[in-house]
Amino acid sequence: MRRTCFVVPILGVAAIAAALAFRPAFSPAETAKTDAAAKAISSPNLPIAQAVLFSSGVGFFQREGEIEGNQRVDLSFPVQDINDLLKSMVLQDLGNGHVSAVSYESRDPIDKTLKSFAINLTSNPGYGQILNQARGEKVEVVSQTTGNTQPGTLTGTILGVEPKEEAISKDKVVHVEMLNLWCAEGMRSVKLADVTRVRFLNPVMENEVRRALEVLSLSHDTQKKAVSLVFTGEGKRQVKVSYVVENPIWKTSYRLVLDKEGKPYLQGWAVVENPSDEDWNNVRMALVSGRPISFQMDLYQPLYVPRPVVEPELFASLRPQTYNEALVEWGKPAKERAATFPPAAAPEGAARGMKRLDAADKDSMADSARRSLQPAMRAGATAGFGGRGAAGGVPGGEAFSAELGLATNGAVASAATAANLGDFFQYVIDHPVSLPRQKSAMLPIVSTDVEGAKVSIYNEHTLAKHPLLGLRLKNTTGVHLMQGPITVFEKNTYAGDSRIMDLQKGEERLVSYAVDLGTEVEPVAKRDPDRYTLVKIVKGIIQTTTKIREIKTYNVKNRAEQDRTVLIEHPFRPDFKLVSKEQPKERARDVYRFEVPVEAGKLAKQEVVEERDLVNQIAITNLDDNTMKVIFNSSVTSKPVVEALKKSQEMKFKMGETQRDLAHARQQLADIERDQTRIRANLKDTPSTAAAYKKYLEKLDAQEGEIDKLTARIKELQETENQQRKGYESYLANLSVE
Repeated sequence: MRRTCFVVPILGVAAIAAALAFRPAFSPAETAKTDAAAKAISSPNLPIAQAVLFSSGVGFFQREGEIEGNQRVDLSFPVQDINDLLKSMVLQDLGNGHVSAVSYESRDPIDKTLKSFAINLTSNPGYGQILNQARGEKVEVVSQTTGNTQPGTLTGTILGVEPKEEAISKDKVVHVEMLNLWCAEGMRSVKLADVTRVRFLNPVMENEVRRALEVLSLSHDTQKKAVSLVFTGEGKRQVKVSYVVENPIWKTSYRLVLDKEGKPYLQGWAVVENPSDEDWNNVRMALVSGRPISFQMDLYQPLYVPRPVVEPELFASLRPQTYNEALVEWGKPAKERAATFPPAAAPEGAARGMKRLDAADKDSMADSARRSLQPAMRAGATAGFGGRGAAGGVPGGEAFSAELGLATNGAVASAATAANLGDFFQYVIDHPVSLPRQKSAMLPIVSTDVEGAKVSIYNEHTLAKHPLLGLRLKNTTGVHLMQGPITVFEKNTYAGDSRIMDLQKGEERLVSYAVDLGTEVEPVAKRDPDRYTLVKIVKGIIQTTTKIREIKTYNVKNRAEQDRTVLIEHPFRPDFKLVSKEQPKERARDVYRFEVPVEAGKLAKQEVVEERDLVNQIAITNLDDNTMKVIFNSSVTSKPVVEALKKSQEMKFKMGETQRDLAHARQQLADIERDQTRIRANLKDTPSTAAAYKKYLEKLDAQEGEIDKLTARIKELQETENQQRKGYESYLANLSVE
């Protein structure tokens, strides 16, 4: 009977942190009792039974096994996987038991962990040093009986270990250690060399030593950390532990066999790797292609919230104060209000967070995990890990036990069954997979005939002279083909290599694998003279539209003995419009593809014509004579545009004449002013009775009259120029003619 499998969050990391934070609340006696009740089993008894490998660099793994009663499962993981483990681990006790505790090693160094136990085993202490650390503890000591004065078994409290010197001959003294005990009959001293066994009578002390030794044993591999899972229950029952950790992406490679008489035969292989230190034996495996969002978060490193340091305020001592009686009672004490808090509502996404994977199943991964964790939560014990399983709806539980088949005709049968998972696609390996540690394997996933037609693919930027031999491949396998290399065989021999990107069912894709030396292509480019197609004026700006026409002719020569179908890839340019009579067979993202059939030994050509309109804008005020002449002589320039341009030119010419007259008048005025400066300098050096002096005065008087006339002329010209400029600018601003 099949089971319904849901993947839901079981517990958040916050719950784990809270549970672990309250762990010290258990007394040492309770801890010892719990650990004693849980018998440890090694990880091979809980092997990996299911693996789902993703093309995004993670893997979903599920361990399954049988336990009996209260048991502790010890697993070992690389340090770099602990964060993923904390984020994604899900525990299931499929019987009536529950998960009582999940613990894992601290990130702190081993020395710091060992120092936290009652007996510090950090520096490999000796017999006497260990007993000296246990002063005050009750022990049972068994020693060799050397005489009737000392019993073989003593029970007492350790006082300490005392070094003494003992003479073994007249000239030789040795140092010995004596264990001093306080017994019921008084203090006894036992030579430590005669002690054969010491047992702590305090179970807490016994547990401390045992736990310290476990830490030591697990620390031999410094690259790994231990995770202990404690299951509490009765009888034999199945348990499951699943998690998502980093894993090498699975890869694909294909073999394509071309046959003249039949369809091309495609054989696909998946390359999977086991980078762990554990063998995979009879593992149910699925391969999922897709890109689920996956990230890492540092949950293993202890995080602390910084808190402000508040210093107490210091005040000087004050004298006792006295207070007067109140004259008026201004109000009454406010009534106390009991704060009522509504019960916390269940998260809205709790029900919606489930993702159904199999409607025929009766039980679910989430239900069993929830049942396993609820008793521990009610009892206040340390909770297990929570989180989703494999992203994107990965099958769990017995979802892989269904027998699915794929009919194949090739020599190698496909070992996988394909299925859609929403936006993902999975290959379920039909038979269990065994893969030793640190090994890789190739698993057949596709083996069937496909549809395809041979073509020669020409791209000038790939190879200027010859096209490439290729195939228009259609995915008729019924499954999604993930990207990978393709090795092509033709006529029972190697023909070349190719590569294909992800290919959906029913989708076509070109693949090329060799150079077609029997076909040659010559591209010839030509550009027609540019010509105006439109001239118009918009608010004083003349806009010209120039038609650019480019022609490229591909001359194809087929020297082979077989007919060829050549696919010519011509660059696609968004700013150009294709105006060829023959339309392309298809357009890809960056190229047009023209299909050109060429008979054996014949010539063929493909002409590709493209046009685009180039729009230029230039202000009429900035037009030069050459551009103006080209516009006037163009056949597309309308009569209103020509008349408007002529009028603007006339207005500009008149304004230019005024500007030239104004500049001439200013120059005349400047000349007269310079001449007057010269005359005044001469008058200073000429006697007033001289004839030249009178001549200078007459000339100055005449120039003053000319200055008055020029000044009036300049003022008049300035006003005329301003009026002409305003009129010209106003005319252009409102000028729009087509």
